[in-house]
Amino acid sequence: MDIDRRHILGASAAGIIGAQAMPANAVRAAPLTSTLGRDAAHYGVRPNATGDQTRALQRAINEAARANAPLALSPGVYRTGPLLLAKGSQLVGVRGATTLAFTGGASLLAAEGADHIGLSDLTLDGGGVPLPDRRGLVHCLGGRDVRIMDCAITGSGGNGIWLENAAGEISGNLIEKIETTGIVSFDALGLTIARNTIRQTRDNGIEILRTAIGDDGSIVTGNRIENIKAGQGGSGQHGNAINAFRAGNVIVSGNRISDCDYSAVRGNSASNIQITGNSISNVREVALYSEFAFEGAVIAGNTVDGAAVGVSVSNFNKGGRLAVVQGNIIRNLLPKRPIGTAPDDDAGIGIYIEADTSVTGNLIENAPSFGIIAGWGKYLRDVAITGNVIRKTFIGIGVSVVDGAGTALVNTNVISDAPRGAVVGLDHARPVTPDLSAAGAAKFTQIVIGANAVR
Repeated sequence: MDIDRRHILGASAAGIIGAQAMPANAVRAAPLTSTLGRDAAHYGVRPNATGDQTRALQRAINEAARANAPLALSPGVYRTGPLLLAKGSQLVGVRGATTLAFTGGASLLAAEGADHIGLSDLTLDGGGVPLPDRRGLVHCLGGRDVRIMDCAITGSGGNGIWLENAAGEISGNLIEKIETTGIVSFDALGLTIARNTIRQTRDNGIEILRTAIGDDGSIVTGNRIENIKAGQGGSGQHGNAINAFRAGNVIVSGNRISDCDYSAVRGNSASNIQITGNSISNVREVALYSEFAFEGAVIAGNTVDGAAVGVSVSNFNKGGRLAVVQGNIIRNLLPKRPIGTAPDDDAGIGIYIEADTSVTGNLIENAPSFGIIAGWGKYLRDVAITGNVIRKTFIGIGVSVVDGAGTALVNTNVISDAPRGAVVGLDHARPVTPDLSAAGAAKFTQIVIGANAVR
């Protein structure tokens, strides 16, 4: 059949003109509500209604999930109690304009054993309503392909997001004014937490936890985390931007972290953790921590400006060992740790290590106590401290020399303006020798001091 070319062009032009004549909002909304999703208004859900809309919202969520379709919520405020998400539930709003205002209950949005959950472009306002322990304003148990993206989660009276046995992605969200922790994950099955802004929490920013030591593999990257308080006190369990506990093979990279009562990144019994490329300022305890029963830590390419201790790789007495600390810039260390930590905990230290660790290529400046410490009493084994630049610190490098301490290599470092000595032997944190790098100094068979540049 012959089709006239002018007829085709005319029809196309008419279609374009018709689309241009439609209101812009109608053009954008039409595909979502007419072909891809369901409009919540069809189920009696009304924006800015004064009454509670829990029942209407739950019906809309159930019907849309049964149809495998997203549920679209128009701009406005929706007052609601607890809502249950079924498999495939996907709620879509208008960013900054669609708000679910929580009126009370265990959680605002909860799911159990439900895969393919999706929340996007919503504001979830907890209103400061207290939540039970171990609950989040968003609470998901046992789900795969859980995606919470481009939402604002604010005013939670408990945690912001709580996940257990979940896989998926939490990205692009603003999470703020949270009574406990911004994001909690237990026993993740493959989780990415990326590009979120988390601020004003009273416990931790992000927690990656497991009920027993094991592989986790969560990726925490590109987040901005700030103003994290240790509201519950303690000696380091709270007040951390990112806390990995018993979780192996976690990657923490490229995050911007500032103003934390305790650590920027704390790995406790977290083997094979990678802490790389993070920008950290104004934290008040150990900035980057790998402690207790871990094997394997890479702490590399970070900047730390303001902390009691820049990096600590510790607890060889509990099996903590095997680390690389490389290429970090650490400066402006604080002379004291926060109130609540053990009174004998030292501060003003650039890097602290104990066992089976390489420390190389770091720059440390303005450390009131030590640039680097190797070992705690007899807990020292097989460390290499090479190629570092250490400036303006009371002692450049301190190495344990007590009976039972193991081998340390100190070589090719640049150490300047260290009035008590470039390399000094320690009994725990107490200096017990003159400068071991000086000509004619006493020798210890387990310490090899090479060609360091000292001035």
